Amino acid sequence: MATVLVTGGTLKCPFGDAISKFTATNAPTMKISGQMIGTINDAAGGMNIASFGMCKSLANPAVQAATAAAMGVLTPQPCMPNTSRWIAIGIVTMNGKQVLSNECCIACAYGGTVSVVDPGQHLVSLPS
Repeated sequence: MATVLVTGGTLKCPFGDAISKFTATNAPTMKISGQMIGTINDAAGGMNIASFGMCKSLANPAVQAATAAAMGVLTPQPCMPNTSRWIAIGIVTMNGKQVLSNECCIACAYGGTVSVVDPGQHLVSLPS
């Protein structure tokens, strides 16, 4: 069963070396247990999706350049999520806004698909 994603939920990218925190910003009046609910518009890297530490994707120009400079030895660089739009899996509309769940994911232009590790709350589940 899908669970609503809120501020403080954690995310993972397969090319990052750390877990990231999610921050909802687009529906400030929609809350669960005092935490803002994530919507489909909360997709900005850096604002809604924090860094995943160091990026290991060769599709990332910074990693590509550093690896070339190191004679082909993979050289991770600081992650700057380059996300666009959430993939709406198990999405429900609340107050006219599409709400994110732990089943949603979002692609990074550098090759990784960001997934929800923990939605940040376990009280409100979405209908299947």
